[in-house]
Amino acid sequence: MSERRADGRLRDFVRVRVGGLPGSFWVLWCGSLVNRLGAMVNPFLSLYLTEVRGVSIGATGLVLTVVGVGSVISQPLGGAITDRFGRRVALTGGMLANGAVLLTLGHAQTLPAITAAGFALGVTIDLYRPAAQALVADTVPGADRTRAFGLLLWSVNLGFSAAMIMGGYLATHDFQLLFWVDAAACAVFGLLVWLAVPEPPRPDREHAGGTFRTVLRDRVMLAFAGVVVVYGIVFQQALVTLPLAMREGGLSGGAYGVVMSVNGIVVIAVQPLIGHRLAAFDKSRILACGFTIAAVGNAAVTLASGTVGYALAVAVWSVGEVLVFAVTAALVADLAPAHLRGRYNGLLGMAWGTGFLIAPLVGTRLLVAGAPALWLTCAVLCLAAAAAQLALAPAIRARALAPTAQPTTPKEVLS
Repeated sequence: MSERRADGRLRDFVRVRVGGLPGSFWVLWCGSLVNRLGAMVNPFLSLYLTEVRGVSIGATGLVLTVVGVGSVISQPLGGAITDRFGRRVALTGGMLANGAVLLTLGHAQTLPAITAAGFALGVTIDLYRPAAQALVADTVPGADRTRAFGLLLWSVNLGFSAAMIMGGYLATHDFQLLFWVDAAACAVFGLLVWLAVPEPPRPDREHAGGTFRTVLRDRVMLAFAGVVVVYGIVFQQALVTLPLAMREGGLSGGAYGVVMSVNGIVVIAVQPLIGHRLAAFDKSRILACGFTIAAVGNAAVTLASGTVGYALAVAVWSVGEVLVFAVTAALVADLAPAHLRGRYNGLLGMAWGTGFLIAPLVGTRLLVAGAPALWLTCAVLCLAAAAAQLALAPAIRARALAPTAQPTTPKEVLS
């Protein structure tokens, strides 16, 4: 009898967390997992440039900035492709293009060639993302979207935690392997979606008016994008300045890989415990809470001196990351009309890209001034994002309560 009760509790535990989601979502989930298992280049790019190619820290910051410039373009372009040509074309094409660029970057040797390949990497790295987010919004009912996006975050971090450990190992042997593994993972993800995910029905032509300018006239969405920019500046420091700060503290690339794997481990542990409960809470309050926890984690980095200290700080800000990423895309799905989901997610991606563009410029200069200046500034930015999100909350709630309402724009059809 006790065994049956235990089996029933286990089934209930699994059902409330993963039950009721469509098959196409699980294909996307598996593809995201495979892709992130191979996503090793971006976290180790600054180390690759300085150690293998002999690029200075200042020039490395420039290259990473150029990658950021490309990433600002990436998701708006991917969103337009998604709305015009369909989700499968955008996702598969974006993944294959990204894989090709990764191999090009891995073989570039001169600074101009590296910079050009870095720009192309930025353009292609997130071409797929608006399509992936639109697929979730298309196929998952609104009440389950927060849970679905949280599960996607879980798969990403499940793969990321393993990729950081494998990447740290490969980086100590042959950096070129990182580029080949990453490119192969991109190809597998793209082909899996192309072969196994049906294209959702397209909106009727008479209801499909609007371009990216329509999205830019949505003041609520623009304000939310501004909040994302601020958090994006902080979030990217884990990939831009954290490895450099750890190296200056005498720690190796392998230690950085271990520390960053903690991020994935925390998400893997925390998301299943809270992801299914988040739908009961206001999304803006969840975001503000996540930003505040991230502020505490960034401030804690100032106290770190060894691998354990850095790992503990990363563990704290990772809890905030779970909250932020679980509801961000779901909030955009609430704001976006169905025929503009690609472009709305493109604007969200543009906000992330803008934050990532600013991050190396600000982060490397603050690191030169001193690690405490960098991490305390990051903490302040997170608190500012939390305050801004709470101020924006009433407008977002009003839109969520009227899901059929169109953005506040002039009554004109843009062609």
